[in-house]
Amino acid sequence: MGQTTLSVRMDEEVKRLFDAYCAQMGLNASAAVNIFAKAVIRERRIPFEITVDPIEAALDEADREAAADPRRLTHEEVFSKARARIRGI
Repeated sequence: MGQTTLSVRMDEEVKRLFDAYCAQMGLNASAAVNIFAKAVIRERRIPFEITVDPIEAALDEADREAAADPRRLTHEEVFSKARARIRGI
């Protein structure tokens, strides 16, 4: 089977830490990404749970509501809505 190149952009610190972890496992980043890709194909899913930070989600939802409100909410009102959502989680 032929080889191809995958180019991925990521934060320098994330790459440094990823490379260091892979080295501890006796792998390089390319081998680790290949293992990940094969697991996705084999399992037909991302092989770990991807979640949203509930605080960020609440703030985003409050921002969307504020943008849709014709009277334009103050920052304090937006944060108050976000805090209420977070408490309800």
